[in-house]
Amino acid sequence: MNKVVTVFGSSIPTIGEPEYETAYQLGKMLAREGFDVCTGGYRGVMDAVSKGAVELGSKAIGVTVTTFKAKPSRHLTEEIKCTSLFERITKLIQTGDAFIILEGGTGTLLELAAVWEFANKGVEKEKPVACHSAMWEKIVGVMEERILIEKRKAGLIKCFSSIEDCVTHIKTGLM
Repeated sequence: MNKVVTVFGSSIPTIGEPEYETAYQLGKMLAREGFDVCTGGYRGVMDAVSKGAVELGSKAIGVTVTTFKAKPSRHLTEEIKCTSLFERITKLIQTGDAFIILEGGTGTLLELAAVWEFANKGVEKEKPVACHSAMWEKIVGVMEERILIEKRKAGLIKCFSSIEDCVTHIKTGLM
């Protein structure tokens, strides 16, 4: 059974846009390394990661929520249906053996915050987390300062400028 990497990111990008294409390449890279992927199961980054992984023979698990009226990605090999956003976020975290966070908005921020808080509070065991982009580097940096002030565990989230480095971090963390 392959390890699962849960990938979070924006639902906005479409085919041909840089964020979509980055996510598509990430899905392929993860599949090449023998990982299955898990996403929120809809369009944008979620669709792109799933497409890339499935094209190279990995599974693409989508964790959807009934309150959203969106159609799930056609690239999913498995769909887990949830009835609330909180249940969905919890299932995304529980399903992943590791996490990669691509650029996104408040939904992606909520997902990153949940991963971080679950690990920091011991709700879930610590798992490798890699954030991609300067956007997350800024946000994580500010939060790390606060975490140190509060004397909580720092260093749970690592930021990288390339998806290759994200994959390497995840792969190393899961060995």
